[in-house]
Amino acid sequence: MKKIGFDTQKYLDAQVKRIIERVALFDKLYLEFGGKLRFDNHASRVLPGFQVDTKIKMLKKLGDDLEIIHCISAKDIDRRKVRRDFGLTYEDQILKDINDLGELGLAVSAVIINRFNGEQSALKFKQRLENRSIRVFIAYEIPNYLEDIDLVVSDEGYGKPEWVPTEKKIIVVTAPGPNSGKMSFAMSQVYQDRKRGIMSGFAKFETFPIWDLPVEHPVNIAYEAATADLGDYNCIDPWHLKAYGEESTNYNRDVENFVIMERIIERMVPDGDPMTEIKSPTDMGVNMANQGIIDDDVIQVASRQEVLRRYYQYKREYVEGNTTFDTMERMEKIMERVGVKPEDRDVATAANKAMEISKEAEDKGSNGLYSGAAIEIWMNNKPVIVTGKRSPILHSESAALLNAVKFLSGVPDEIDVLSPIIIESIRKLKISMGLSDVSLDVREVLDALAVSAVFNPNAAECLDELPALKNCEWHSTHIMDPGCEQPLKELGLNITTDAIIPRVNST
Repeated sequence: MKKIGFDTQKYLDAQVKRIIERVALFDKLYLEFGGKLRFDNHASRVLPGFQVDTKIKMLKKLGDDLEIIHCISAKDIDRRKVRRDFGLTYEDQILKDINDLGELGLAVSAVIINRFNGEQSALKFKQRLENRSIRVFIAYEIPNYLEDIDLVVSDEGYGKPEWVPTEKKIIVVTAPGPNSGKMSFAMSQVYQDRKRGIMSGFAKFETFPIWDLPVEHPVNIAYEAATADLGDYNCIDPWHLKAYGEESTNYNRDVENFVIMERIIERMVPDGDPMTEIKSPTDMGVNMANQGIIDDDVIQVASRQEVLRRYYQYKREYVEGNTTFDTMERMEKIMERVGVKPEDRDVATAANKAMEISKEAEDKGSNGLYSGAAIEIWMNNKPVIVTGKRSPILHSESAALLNAVKFLSGVPDEIDVLSPIIIESIRKLKISMGLSDVSLDVREVLDALAVSAVFNPNAAECLDELPALKNCEWHSTHIMDPGCEQPLKELGLNITTDAIIPRVNST
C-alpha cells in the first residue's frame, strides 16, 4: 500500500467551514469551481490520500442549500473540444456530469452557453439539453471584455445576458474545461442580482496552486507541469504581499487580471460591502488544501513523480503533433526545478530494459517489433516492478498485465492461466479478419482471462487481483493501440510511454 500524506476528512472539515464562512457574508454566493468537479485524479496523485470524489463529498456536506450550474463556450462546442482524461467532447462531458451528479443527489439547475455568436452546433446542443428538460441560457460575447470596464459593468455588459433565476444560497459554477466563461457568468449574475436587491458575492474554489505553500513547493510545481502546454505559471501574489505583508502563491493569470477585477468590484458594489474586502487574488479563493497535508515528504515525492508523468504525457503529445517544442522546453525546466530526470521514473527504466532484453531473446518480438512494458505493484507495503515483453502471442502490455496479476495471486510464472485453445481461437479470428498482427492485446487477454476463469482456478485468482492494479504506475516503450491503452485506463493505472511509434521491420 502506498504511503498516505493527506487526510481527506481533516481537509473536508476545514474546507466546508471556510466556504460556509464566506457564504455567511452574502445573500447568495457564486462559487467558481476550478479543475475537475468529479474524479480529480491530479489531486489524488499529488496528494496521496486525497480521494477522487472528495469534491463531491464536500458539496454534499454543504447540504441542500446548493445548486450547480454548468458553463460551456460555444467556441469549444464548435471545435468539438475533447477532455483529455475521459476522451469525451465538452458537451458529452456535461451530459455525463448531469447524469452522474443526479445519481448522487446533486442537481444541475442550468447550463450556460457562453461566447455565443450564432454557432449552429451550439444551438443543436441547446436543443439536446432542452429535450432532456434542462434549462439552457445563452450569453453573447461582451465587446472588449475586460478592457472597457465601464461597458462591462453596465446594462450593456454584465447586465445584458438573460438573468438566470436561482433558488439556493450557494451556486457552484463549473465547466468541463478552462475558458468556458465561468467567471463572466458569475459576475454577470452578481451584477444582475444586486439590481434586484439580492446582495450576491463571488469566490473561487481551486485546489491548486496551494496558496499557503511556497511557489517552489513540488506540489505547486506539479500544477505548473499540468498546464505547461498553456505556458502558465505560479508566482508570489504581489497584491497579497502589499495588503498583508505575507507571501502567498497564486496563478499568474489571476495575478495579472486582478487589477481589472479590482476595478470591476469598485464599480459594482458600494464602499463597506464584503466584496470590497477582496484585496488580492488570494482573497478571492477559499482553498484549504494545506489543512489536509499530514506528511509533507510523501506529498513532495508524489508531486515529483507527477512532474515525470506530465513530461512523458507531453512527449507523446509532441510526437503526435498535439503540442509544441516550447512545451517540452518548459517541462525540461520544470523537471530541473524539482530535481528529476526522465530515467527517475522507475517503470520507464524497467520497460526500456525489458525491450532491450527482448531483442536478444529468440522467442520475443513480433514481425520485427520489440517493445517492453512495466508496472509497479504493491506487495506487503513494498513496491515491486513487473515487466512484459512483446512476443508472437502477446503484446508487451498484455504480458506485463498477466505477469502482475500472477505475481499478486501467487500463481507460479511457469503456469499458464490462459487456455491455449482460447488464445488460438482469438488468433484465428484475427487472421480471418485480415489482421497482420495476431498477438493478443490487453482487451483480448482480459476477455480470455474471464473465460478461462470459469474452469481454471488459477485464472479466477488472477481475475480477482485486477482491482489491486488501480492507481499503480505503468509505462510502455511504444505508443499503445486502443486495445491496450483503453482497458489499462479503465483499470485505473497511471500510464506513461516513451512514445516510440510502432513500426514493423520489413527487412
